[in-house]
Formats: sequence, structure tokens, C-alpha cells
Amino acid sequence: MPVVRYQGHDYECKGESTLLDEMIAHGVTLPHGCRSGGCMSCMMQAVEGTPPRAAQKGVKDTKQAQNYFLACQCRVESDMEIALAAPLIRYQAEVIETSALNESVTRIRLRKPEGFDYYPGQFIHVIRAEDELMRSYSLASVRDEDFLELHIKHVTDGKMSSWLCTDVSTGMILDFQGATGDCFYVPDDLEQTMVLAGTGTGLAPLYGIVRDAINAGHTGDIHLFHASLATAGLYYIDELRAMAAAHPQVHYYPCVLHGDAPKGGLQGAVDAVMVTTVPNFSGMRVYLCGDPAIVKSLREKAFMAGAPMQRIYADAFVFS
Repeated sequence: MPVVRYQGHDYECKGESTLLDEMIAHGVTLPHGCRSGGCMSCMMQAVEGTPPRAAQKGVKDTKQAQNYFLACQCRVESDMEIALAAPLIRYQAEVIETSALNESVTRIRLRKPEGFDYYPGQFIHVIRAEDELMRSYSLASVRDEDFLELHIKHVTDGKMSSWLCTDVSTGMILDFQGATGDCFYVPDDLEQTMVLAGTGTGLAPLYGIVRDAINAGHTGDIHLFHASLATAGLYYIDELRAMAAAHPQVHYYPCVLHGDAPKGGLQGAVDAVMVTTVPNFSGMRVYLCGDPAIVKSLREKAFMAGAPMQRIYADAFVFS
């Protein structure tokens, strides 16, 4: 009879009813709502073992990749250890590089701690140890690199960004928790068209995602839009042009709202430019990141252009 371990205790599950019902019968209350798989309230994670595929129906593929499943749809087939959510481990990492990407964005590279794993595009919570101030930053690096790359926008009067951009230097040790987030690449359809759009340092996760897709052998078209108010706010233009030149499936569009766009770029609001350049999003995978209002508009435009909501992955940056 399969055994489910939860919070240090083992429970036998006959498999005659759902995991949710079996745990309730054992006197263990799990979060739940509709019991039909619609509300997602009973989502759990298999820390050990593999959840049945039927229990992952309707769960976003990025969460499926992390072994999340619905307890109300799960009939236990084999031993599992389950948890409400994966705990975020605290790490320490040495700063091995700080450099300016433009007038307001600093790149910080950290030596990747031993045992730390992540999906490119996820984010970490950087912690200032002296006062436990915490902010979240997306990872622009990929797994085969021995460093973690962050792009920090220097926000006026921003406590964390000012510290990171002006006070942090090579050799210092930074604390962080993570990684977390569902905005990353899953190699389940290598021929699927992908659209990625971001503003400012929203490029960071998209840069990691595109390179991760290339490394996985993705052959479908990859359209990458990076937007800023003006050309001075863009960065990695040469690197992204070189990437597009080396990989014919990659199409890079630097976009500006004001003034002339860089050579080969586009002028106008990025949400309008995106759907003009790629008018039909049917069946595509879409990644969005940056200013919350713009991400909201991009999401709406992509959905109205035919992108399935389950295939739209978005992280909005909120500056404190």
C-alpha cells in the first residue's frame, strides 16, 4: 500500500479515493476548495516521488516541471513525500563582477553556490544581511555558467538598488533565497513559436530563457522584443544581435517609444509593436517581464491575439 509522507508523518493511502480525501480521513486537513480541480486551492508539491499525470491536468507546465499537482485529483499510485510549497533555502555567494550595462543598469555576477539549482528566468530574493532588507531579482544566467547574473536598475531613493549599484563590490558576500517563479522554459515542444517581450531590466529573465531554449535545441521561431523609452535605456544590443546572427530561429527587436530606434529596431509602444510584428499568437508560448502596467497590457494583447492563457508566463517588476 503506497505511503505518503507529509510534515514528518507517514500515511497509508489505499488509492480508492483522492489524496485529499484520504488525508482528511487520516485527520490531516489540506487547503482545498472546489474539489474538482478548478480552483487550484489544493495544489501540492511532490518532494520525493512522482505525482500521477492525471493529478497535473490544468496545472501550468512550469509547475508540472517542479512536481506540483492537485490533491483533489490525485489517486496515489506509489510512495510520495508531499509539501505545501518548496521551502526557500538561504545561500551566500561571492560577488565576482560588477559592471555598468548602461547609465542606470548594473550587472552583478555572483559565484554560483554549491548545491544551488534553478531554471533560467526564475528570480531570487537578495538579502542585505545587516538589516534583512530583501528585494527580488531575476536570473539572466543559464545553468552551465558558474555564476548567477543579475541586472539591477538603479531606482532613485531605492534602498536596495542604491546599495547594490554603488556600495557592493567584488569580493563581498551576498545573501539570497530562492530560486522561485514560474517564468522559465519547458522543452516540451521544440518547434513551438515563442514570443518574449520585456521593458528595461525585464530583459534579464528573457535573456536567460532564450539561451536556455537554444541550449535545449529549440528550433521554432523565437521573437524577442526589448523595449525602453529611448535607445539609451537599452542594453545587450550587440550580444543579442550576435545571438540572432548565430541562430536563425532567433529574431531580436530593440524597441523605443521616443526618438530613433537602433538599426534594425522598431519605434512605438512595445505592446502595439509586438502584435503588429507577430499578429497571430495562436498556439504560441509567451514570456513577459518588466513594468507592471506594460506587462498587463502585453498579456491582454497576447491573449486577444490568440495566445492560450496557460501559455502566457509573466513577471512584473514592482519597485519599492
